[in-house]
Amino acid sequence: MEWIGAGSLLAWLWLLLGQGFFWRTDVRLPDRRDPDRWPSVAVVVPARDEAAVLPASLPTLLAQKYPGRAEVFLIDDGSTDGTGALARELAAAGGGLPLTVASPGEPEPGWTGKLWAVRHGIALAREHTAPEYLLLTDADIAHDPDSLRELVAAARSAGLDLVSQMARLRVATFWERLVVPAFVYFFGQLYPFRWVNRPGARTAAAAGGCVLLRRETAERAGVPEAIRHAVIDDVSLARAVQRAGGTVWLGLADRVTSVRPYPRLAELWRMVSRSAYAQLRHRPLLLLGTVLGLALVYLAPPAALLAGLAGGAPVVAALGGAAWAVMCGTYLPMLRYYRQPPWAAPLLPFTALLYLLMTVDSAVQHYRGRGAAWKGRTYGAP
Repeated sequence: MEWIGAGSLLAWLWLLLGQGFFWRTDVRLPDRRDPDRWPSVAVVVPARDEAAVLPASLPTLLAQKYPGRAEVFLIDDGSTDGTGALARELAAAGGGLPLTVASPGEPEPGWTGKLWAVRHGIALAREHTAPEYLLLTDADIAHDPDSLRELVAAARSAGLDLVSQMARLRVATFWERLVVPAFVYFFGQLYPFRWVNRPGARTAAAAGGCVLLRRETAERAGVPEAIRHAVIDDVSLARAVQRAGGTVWLGLADRVTSVRPYPRLAELWRMVSRSAYAQLRHRPLLLLGTVLGLALVYLAPPAALLAGLAGGAPVVAALGGAAWAVMCGTYLPMLRYYRQPPWAAPLLPFTALLYLLMTVDSAVQHYRGRGAAWKGRTYGAP
């Protein structure tokens, strides 16, 4: 047990110092100034059965205080709950930016539903406005009135082709408080924001809820066609932009919020498990390595501490306790960002165990032929 505790402590020291300081939450929009001329923007919102959240999100897009020309395109992706009609009603009642609602029909073979809707929205935007920028944002994302202005100013000031913000997710219920901050923490661990944002980066990632993309860069990268099969479309989009020579920036949001509720563990479980095995490229060896890695990094520290205390092995207990302390310390900034109490940090091993089980379940569903299932559609490995 001693070598397991030592291995876990070494892993945490590496994560603390050598993984792009992923645990810090100070990566926000870069310094920005108002451009001499505000470029035109098309806001593309793919929406499938989003009537429950649309009243809290769409009016915030229509109410954007943007000095240039902007237009919203909501693409109703085969909804059965009246999403399209509700969007028109909200626009008629609240006014603001022009809104176009359209439906592309069922996606062609090889396309995910979201990217099929995005394709249709971009095509409509080209016909209407030929915009210089595209804001790709999900139907459950609410924006502060100056969100679009700040995104464009950051992109223009820093010469960025893609600017993405990780929306602040909802944390109202017990399960949301337990699982959601860890979701963003784990994402940052996989894709350290500082690595994504440095010049000549080899790490590429984005947060699909809020992506501002230069249209010319999108065309050069061949998106969304080039990533039409992607279940994890945001990371695939960032990689395509990077391969095309574009510059990518990713950080945490102050003005962008998700309004989608996940009141029960079942909803959070589906959110994670639908794409977890796709993240591992449907490879069993990567799944095995992930399970072993999660066990060593997150489960071994409390196990070593408890085993050392119970078995009278002070060295084992000290190694486990030290690793657990480093783990908690790296989690505290994310808890503060989500306004959660610091005493929740020691619960991270339990949350990691849930993520381990979600990942295994994702693989099981894949081999049962259920793949990445979302809102009535199932996507297998490309």
